[in-house]
Amino acid sequence: MSVTSQWEVDMKSARIVPILQVKKAEPMGKKDVLAKVLAVTGTTATWIPLLAPVVLTGSRLIQRGSFLFDWLIPAELFLLVLVGGALLLWAALRARSRVKIIAWGLGLAVLILLAAQGLAVASGLASGAAEPTGFWFGLVVALMLIYILAVILLGVGGILLCRDLFARRRG
Repeated sequence: MSVTSQWEVDMKSARIVPILQVKKAEPMGKKDVLAKVLAVTGTTATWIPLLAPVVLTGSRLIQRGSFLFDWLIPAELFLLVLVGGALLLWAALRARSRVKIIAWGLGLAVLILLAAQGLAVASGLASGAAEPTGFWFGLVVALMLIYILAVILLGVGGILLCRDLFARRRG
């Protein structure tokens, strides 16, 4: 938003008073190259932690014939999710598109992972002091699954943002 002021003479009080006019900011054009680069890079960085377990499981299955799926890789690659989410949020703010879905996805991913880690440490699951069974273990696993869903939400927001940025204008 930009605020411009003009001056007017108030005849009742014999004063000069400003008239403020608020203009809504113009959205950046669809050809904003920086927003496109940020969106593509952020989307890629967000999806790598989600696709890595699938690719690694497939390669192990082909090479050794055993199925081992490491579902904690998205949490282990959290720094990549955080950087990708920050790039996506920057691109969304520049383009004024898909800000809510990206902000919610990033915020939930950060908060849920912190909650899961904190609970694992507090319950003794992280150090191995407690057996990985029971209510606390189930809660930590549930939080990790919610974290993965939040990262998927962030990745979908990135795809939608890229679609918006690269869409051809009609008319």
